Amino acid sequence: MATLKVGRSLQRLARGSRLPPLSSTRHLAPSVSYLHHRPRYICATCRLQRAEATDAFSSQLAAVRPSLLDQVNAPPTSPQTLTEKIVQKYSQGLAEGKYVKAGDYVTLAPHKCMTHDNSWPVATKFMSIGASKIHNPQQIVMTLDHDVQNKSEKNLKKYEQIENFAKTQGVDFYPAGRGIGHQIMVEEGYAWPGTMAVASDSHSNMYGGVGCLGTPVVRTDAASIWATGRTWWQIPPVAKVTFTGVLLPGVTGKDVIVALCGLFNNDEVLNHAIEFTGNEETMKSLPVDDRLAIANMTTEWGALSGLFPIDDVLKGWLRYKATEASMYKSPPQTASLTSDRFNHQRLDELFAQPLKADRGAKYAKELYIDLSSLSPYVSGPNSVKVATPLDELERIKISIDKAYLVSCTNSRRSDIAAAAKVFKDAAEANGGKIPKIADGVNFYISAASLPEQEAAEEQGDWQALLEAGAQPLPSGCGPCIGLGTGLLEPGEVGISASNRNFKGRMGSTDAKAYLASPEVVAASALKGKIAGPGWYQKPEGAEGVIMGEGGYATYSVEDVLEKLINDAESAIQEGEKNLGGSAATSDAEITSSDSLTDVLPGFPEKVTGEIVWCNADNVNTDAIYPGKYTYDDAFSSDPKKMATVTMENYDRNFSSIAKTGDILVSGFNFGCGSSREQAATAILAKGIPLVVAGSFGNIFSRNSINNALMGVEVPKLIERLREAFVNGKTANASSASITEPALNSQSLDSPPPAPESKPAAEKALTIRTGWTFTWDVRRSQVEIREGESGEMWTQKVGELPPNVQEIIARGGLEKWVQKEISAG
Repeated sequence: MATLKVGRSLQRLARGSRLPPLSSTRHLAPSVSYLHHRPRYICATCRLQRAEATDAFSSQLAAVRPSLLDQVNAPPTSPQTLTEKIVQKYSQGLAEGKYVKAGDYVTLAPHKCMTHDNSWPVATKFMSIGASKIHNPQQIVMTLDHDVQNKSEKNLKKYEQIENFAKTQGVDFYPAGRGIGHQIMVEEGYAWPGTMAVASDSHSNMYGGVGCLGTPVVRTDAASIWATGRTWWQIPPVAKVTFTGVLLPGVTGKDVIVALCGLFNNDEVLNHAIEFTGNEETMKSLPVDDRLAIANMTTEWGALSGLFPIDDVLKGWLRYKATEASMYKSPPQTASLTSDRFNHQRLDELFAQPLKADRGAKYAKELYIDLSSLSPYVSGPNSVKVATPLDELERIKISIDKAYLVSCTNSRRSDIAAAAKVFKDAAEANGGKIPKIADGVNFYISAASLPEQEAAEEQGDWQALLEAGAQPLPSGCGPCIGLGTGLLEPGEVGISASNRNFKGRMGSTDAKAYLASPEVVAASALKGKIAGPGWYQKPEGAEGVIMGEGGYATYSVEDVLEKLINDAESAIQEGEKNLGGSAATSDAEITSSDSLTDVLPGFPEKVTGEIVWCNADNVNTDAIYPGKYTYDDAFSSDPKKMATVTMENYDRNFSSIAKTGDILVSGFNFGCGSSREQAATAILAKGIPLVVAGSFGNIFSRNSINNALMGVEVPKLIERLREAFVNGKTANASSASITEPALNSQSLDSPPPAPESKPAAEKALTIRTGWTFTWDVRRSQVEIREGESGEMWTQKVGELPPNVQEIIARGGLEKWVQKEISAG
């Protein structure tokens, strides 16, 4: 198929198809050309003349033209991203010769699954579905890390229940105070390079810092993995982020991710899997601890994972860990021998054939940023989408009340050392005595794990911070998630090395929270205002961050040729789609069995119903099923009662307008907000089998399938409905293509969703359209008839594969698990 694809691309190019435009060229080196579509900032001192760059590129293109012909005649291949390769490795039941790709649904048996304080709710769900024994105890890790300061009888009882359950089931367990679960997963080798690990927590993205594909799951998924070793997953679109240059002194990995969140702040990577890459010199400037911080906060960037390569930097770190594990006993309160996971024999096997992305792998989008153009950055207040260079905030002189060196993001030994160095440097000008933090400032410190704290103590860094007046907290999440000592009070300003500064997360909603690197947090605590230690010196002639989207940034000539072909193919397909048809295919392709989806016996080949139109974006889970009913167990266990309040906070009349068998259609980001499963079960209770939207909140998508509610994304339908129904009258068709609305960046465990957006002129919030929607599951396409005498059109949609059909057909993931247990 790859050969066919390249051949078709060249044939179309020969017929006059146009390549994507190239807007500028700069920094052209003998073997690397930097071309891109949308440059954000351009360094004026090193801009090359376009004519010279174009001539140079043309010469390189001519030199390697024969290799392009070799690609056309090459045997068929299925190049995969690193994400796809790892998923391939942990997918079950794949057809012979099947190469997974973004968009595919897979049955996933992850290498590891971690749960923390929510282990008991997961255990309750696990037992309620009839399970009694964990399928594979070695697959599961349990940690206690969120509410470790809470010594109430209720919390201690819950912790005791989790520990006893873990011991009974024979799984690795880590008690309160031992460390934050994500840090334990990394330092103890559970998150292993080239594997996939999931956790019932949104910051499992962090495992990508060590080349392990980490992603969050909800509690039902965790219970399914406990019981069967498996769950389902849809491979997200994969975005490639290329780093160039090297970090300058005083700039850290935290600055990189804060800048990425703040500068690429238009949902560029929303619900994507990210792969970070760069040349050898660039990647050497990013040690593993910096990679962990970057991967951790890809969650705040809106991504589902953030994956670094298995390169020489990681190999060196792994060798050190294996040597350390062989020389010393496992740290106290370690569930099993560290050396069982970190040992040189296992590393030899890993390095013999490390996974890496294939040349020619297709990415949904590409971004780049020049690390050498970065300075220290600060996020906030109260938003990760606002990032400001430190020197700008220093000029404003923002006083602070509290500073925090806590969380799984930046509380490892290297982070503690960087913070301590701020005070040690200041001591040199203070007669060798460690200076105290500023009057009126409270500085809280908590190591990511007990071993990290012990290492910091051995180096004298922990003691230096205590001598300065820092207040120690037990190793755990604590103030990062608004629990325990030191929360922000109304009117206070805080600066933290943690990952989130959403309004009210670290305390009062009337407080302001900023995020920064450990050294900036320490310097701010010392000076009483947001400030840095002065380690960063702005290079002469620097004019801003060099970054951009798309195009050919950082590509070698060979890579550029491959991307030209892929971009041409994508442009052709997109053009044909915009003209109202799908990409042209041969008769052989149309009749291929690959174009049809197997439908399980008893599963409907087609789902049909009248469209009930709810014209709004960002309809959140509270609008779908109000919070006041969520914790009323008697109400939520009665489908008849649930049906009466479905969509109540969106439209009180919905219940009387919608009928059994209708197809609910809404706008973009449907189901954003909290993770309540009742948002899906309430729609089912109303007798609606299918929801269609321009896009779904990720958490709602998982909960829908887990509870047997089907969903399809059809952005074109949203556009047509908005054209046709304005105050009940037909509107003129718009030629502008529809796009995601702003403020949609919502990830798992997110803050309140973007404001619900409804057209100002809309009077009826719920409209019976008279249109018919049909989903042809076998052909993976939808058919819309716009009224009895209206236009009929079709569009291809994503596949609903048999493994997901089986979950829905059985009534949801819990019932699927029950059947698997009884069958086993």
